[in-house]
Amino acid sequence: MIKNDRWIKKQALENGMIEPFEQAQMRDDAISYGVSSFGYDLRVSDEFKIFTNVNNSIIDPKNFSSESFVDFKGPVCIVPPNSFALARSVEYFKIPKNVMTVCLGKSTYARCGIIVNVTPFEPEWEGHVTLEISNTTPLPAKIYANEGLAQVLFFESDEEPETTYKDRKGKYQNQKGITLPKV
Repeated sequence: MIKNDRWIKKQALENGMIEPFEQAQMRDDAISYGVSSFGYDLRVSDEFKIFTNVNNSIIDPKNFSSESFVDFKGPVCIVPPNSFALARSVEYFKIPKNVMTVCLGKSTYARCGIIVNVTPFEPEWEGHVTLEISNTTPLPAKIYANEGLAQVLFFESDEEPETTYKDRKGKYQNQKGITLPKV
């Protein structure tokens, strides 16, 4: 069953599911973030890894090279045309044992050709969310740090899974910052 704003607030305030946590949807001349009716709009931090091909690299998920990107920190990230960047959420998530989430890009960015990868957070996963941002347009695109980038939907099961992400010692457990691909 998808969970509503009351459930999200309770889990965040009593169990530390989201930190830092915004109890209301914040706008104030920003792309919205915080609790919504049936989800939580997470913010993108000011840390980015922007993909570039200045070193003629090949993307290989089994042997990922740091020469594939440049690091950037600032209030606005410019993602080059038809390119890609990695970032992280401001919020740190601790997903309960009987909950699965799906993280979807916000429509404000999608309407501009900016796509955020659909990402699940498995039961008992915790960490900063590494966000994959694709600029599908032929123009440079702005990404605003500390504003909303994606929405997390929470699905609670009547039963706990036999094995959680934490039990499996998942490779992205407790990630802090932008986490690169691991095998």
